Parts: sequence; C-alpha cells; structure tokens
Amino acid sequence: MRYEVTDGVAGTGMQIYSQSEGLHFMLNFTVALALLIGLVLFWLSRRGRILWLQVWSFGLVIFSIAYLVAAAMGMI
Repeated sequence: MRYEVTDGVAGTGMQIYSQSEGLHFMLNFTVALALLIGLVLFWLSRRGRILWLQVWSFGLVIFSIAYLVAAAMGMI
C-alpha cells in the first residue's frame, strides 16, 4: 500500500513536534526550571563543600543560560 505525499505527518496535516509552539514553550519552561534548580544546587554544594555537585550544577547553569539566550535570539 502506498501513502500520499503531503505536508505534515503521514498525510494528516499535523505539524511535526519541533515546529509546535506548545512544545517550544515547554522546552523553555523546562530549561528555566533547570536554571533555578542549578542555582539552588550550586548554593547548597558551596555551603556543603561538595565539589562534584558544584561542577555539575555550574555546568547546568551555564548551559541553561546558553539555551535561553539562543532561544531568545531565535537561533533555536
């Protein structure tokens, strides 16, 4: 059986997930939440002197900021 070639997913006219506005909002919300969690974990790890958690949470903060800046500039 052959399927008709049309825009969207399998001829249904639906958009793929990466172009959906709702998904884009949820990704931005998730990254913003990760930024807050990273900041809290970084503060707690500095206070508790846990080096591996400081490195991990610092990386989370840096990459979250980078993603949000790229999303604000329309690069994503």
